Formats: sequence, C-alpha cells, structure tokens
Amino acid sequence: MNANSNIILNGMPGVGKSTVGQLLAKRLGLAFLDTDVFIQDRMRKSLQALIRKYGASGFCQLEEKHILSLNVSSHVIAPGGSVVYKERAMQHLRANGTVVYLDLSVQQLKKRLEDVHARGVVIAEGQTIEGLFSERRPLYLKYADHTIRTDNLTADQIVEFVVAKVRN
Repeated sequence: MNANSNIILNGMPGVGKSTVGQLLAKRLGLAFLDTDVFIQDRMRKSLQALIRKYGASGFCQLEEKHILSLNVSSHVIAPGGSVVYKERAMQHLRANGTVVYLDLSVQQLKKRLEDVHARGVVIAEGQTIEGLFSERRPLYLKYADHTIRTDNLTADQIVEFVVAKVRN
C-alpha cells in the first residue's frame, strides 16, 4: 500500500465499517472519513430525510456526486453501503486506494439491522435484508481488492486482518 493512498472499507450497512474504520485509522495513523456523515454535514439533513426527499435513486446520485468530490489521501474511508450502485463512484474510490470488502453473513446482518429506515439504508419498498444482500454482494465482490469474512470476529480482529491484507 502506498503511504498516501486510502483504505476503503466497503460492505452492507451494519457490517461495522465505521467502527472498524475508526480503529483502523487510529492504528495506522490515518484520518477517518465516514461518507454518510460527510453527506449529512454538507446537506444539513439526515440520511433518512435525504432518502425520503430524493428517493433511493436520487439519493444514490447525490451520494455519487459527493464521493466524486472527494480528493483525500492517507484516509480510511467508510462509504455508505449503497455506493456500489454507482460505478463512477467506485472507480474513483479504487483509483485512490485499496478496497476491502467486509463480508458478513445475512443471518448476522439481520440481527444488526433492526430498523433499516431509521438507519437511512437505501432499500426498495418491501425489499428484505436477504434481497438487499443478494443484490449488493456481487457488486461488493466486483469492486473488492480484498475480502474479509467478518462473522465471529471482533472489531480489533478485523482491524488486524485488514492491516495484514493491505500491507502485502
């Protein structure tokens, strides 16, 4: 890994991107950027409000615009789980870093994602967590430089796996 490049933690909502990202940034002496927080700060609205206002498709376009505006190095970046729907956004992230997909089983995700609407998750009306997972997982795998299966791992253990992957 280049000293100035970024580490992008990708995966489903609830997988632990923000938690692991903060720990990883601290461990490696990098800055941390949660793109959901970045978008909320810039738009002065919650994710839930933005998704209600623009709809899923409109929100994904908004998310892409904000991702494409990023020009950072030496960061751990935790993008929103819906970023994989926009190829240009993913290519931009990949051009400036290493993408690590944090893969968690759908059974574990269901335990963590009690209320997807309160979390601001881009999900079609009536779509299940299983449906969302099966729709997104091939995209996460497509863009991943590395994949880490995170079932039964603590956040600290995931950090160690990420460090080992990006240093090779």
